[in-house]
Amino acid sequence: MNIDQLKTALREIITKTDLTPCVVGHRGVGKTAAIIQVCAEIDFNYTSLRLGQMEVGDLVGIPYREGEVMHWSRPSWWPDAEAAPTLVHCDELNRAQQEDTLQAIFQFVEPPAQDQQRALHTHKLAAQHRVVVAINPPDGTYQVAPLDRALLDRMIVLQVESDADCWGRYASQQQYDAQIRQFIAGNNNLLATGTGSYDLQIEPSERAWEMVSILKQSCRFPAELEMEIYSGVIGREAAVAFLSWCAEQRQRPLTAEQILDHWPQVADQATAQQDDIQVATMSDLGSHLAGVDRLNESQQDNLVAYIGCLPRDMRFGLVKTLLRLPPIAAILSQDRYDHAILDIIRRISDEVA
Repeated sequence: MNIDQLKTALREIITKTDLTPCVVGHRGVGKTAAIIQVCAEIDFNYTSLRLGQMEVGDLVGIPYREGEVMHWSRPSWWPDAEAAPTLVHCDELNRAQQEDTLQAIFQFVEPPAQDQQRALHTHKLAAQHRVVVAINPPDGTYQVAPLDRALLDRMIVLQVESDADCWGRYASQQQYDAQIRQFIAGNNNLLATGTGSYDLQIEPSERAWEMVSILKQSCRFPAELEMEIYSGVIGREAAVAFLSWCAEQRQRPLTAEQILDHWPQVADQATAQQDDIQVATMSDLGSHLAGVDRLNESQQDNLVAYIGCLPRDMRFGLVKTLLRLPPIAAILSQDRYDHAILDIIRRISDEVA
């Protein structure tokens, strides 16, 4: 992805999840600048940790005693619990000079477990703060240490590459020298060299699929970015298979059971269904409800929510069909559904009159 796409991905992930993005790119491509710009756009404070220059004590603090109990002082860079939302940028993660420094930060970049706080040794990070990692690729051209799979498995790897069009827009905004901009416009190959792609050997795991689930439920990415982002979590092969499967599923009409029992999971798909596919779902729903004596309260709410997402004419047609089923008619006539159903019932009554 290019820098503009990276910023889009970072905004979604940072503001809507507590996952840890790991930005991977060659020198000078704009990793740090993009992170700082995103912080300004989403009104986050920015704190940078140059891990290549740090030791364990810089991360976990200095030990001190209170009576017989050992404590660790809070590092100066650690955001206060009451502070405004802060993004802690763990830069040069794979340049950490000491193995124990890398092991110490390992805990910090790991997203917190459910109902827990992100931690580093004895320190707990308040819920409003976030963490992002940036590294150069371990492709042999940099003096960096390879990251093991256990560490990569805890992050969303976002690979950013040089893009002449993206750079050109930025250079124009920043009023770079006109001759430089004109030269690069005609010589894209000279914008940056040695910026080929790289393989970080990202593979699927149970934890990785959990992160993909969080991303799908919490974030909205442009279609062209989904492949890049999911590839950075479960690997390209798994991402291709998964998104191909999702595309196939979107071409299949939702079933009555999915509407009634799993509405929160299929609501977006139901709204986006093409008219011919929507008609198939409505037909299945009508057939299913014809053989049903009762619906539980959740199923009733889901049915009305589905009716509410339909275009006006389809909504009218479906309600007209369902009112012929006495158990369903009784459900739709409840006062609590007046906001969604009453106008349609009045329209049907006017037609009969």
